Amino acid sequence: IEQLLDEGSFQEINDGMLPSDPLEFIDTAPYKERQKGSRAKTGLNEAVITGIGAIGGWEVAIAIMDFAYMGGSMGSVVGEKVTRLIEAGIERKVPIIAITSSGGARMQESSLSLMQMAKTSCAVARANEEGILYLTVLTEPTFGGVTASFGTLGDIIIAEQGARIGFAGRRVIEQTIRQKLPADFQTAEYLLKYGQVDLVSHRKDLKSTLEKLIRIHTKNTSTMKKAKVKESVG
Repeated sequence: IEQLLDEGSFQEINDGMLPSDPLEFIDTAPYKERQKGSRAKTGLNEAVITGIGAIGGWEVAIAIMDFAYMGGSMGSVVGEKVTRLIEAGIERKVPIIAITSSGGARMQESSLSLMQMAKTSCAVARANEEGILYLTVLTEPTFGGVTASFGTLGDIIIAEQGARIGFAGRRVIEQTIRQKLPADFQTAEYLLKYGQVDLVSHRKDLKSTLEKLIRIHTKNTSTMKKAKVKESVG
């Protein structure tokens, strides 16, 4: 957040949402205990932070995932927060940015997790219908349900230099097809080569890259705006 957004501009939204455990799931540890451990480890309530901020003075709605919280897995709260963030961007008529880092859907929530792929994808479709710019930044690593939903639906898809990005993991694919994959398979540079992402950027250059894209794509769009974020977030 500090690296990407203008100083002091970020205002978090929907930060009080906490995951429940409707399935009372237990693997090697109860799901509730895993949640508690991740909150203690990261200081976060979930694997994504959402809010309104500014990049180069341009107001944006932004979601940033954190792999340290249960592998950045997408459960019902992550999907709901991303969906509400997109809806906020639509309402405010500002660019929407999703920064991803995820191992995929959260197995402890079963189909409740799976349905977040459809829900977030539908929210992105609404943003497209409204002509709202939607940018995604795929960081190390981005896999599974996030890749297969809102992560790769951006108008422009940016991959962080050196990031591993895919659906299934390399080992699973090799075991399935019984072939050795190229050394650079599923890297950001490999995906760029084959047209799966639009550009590759080093993390230190991300802010300037995003600012340029926002400026280019909102230059002639009167609904996009520069704004004082703190005064406008309810």
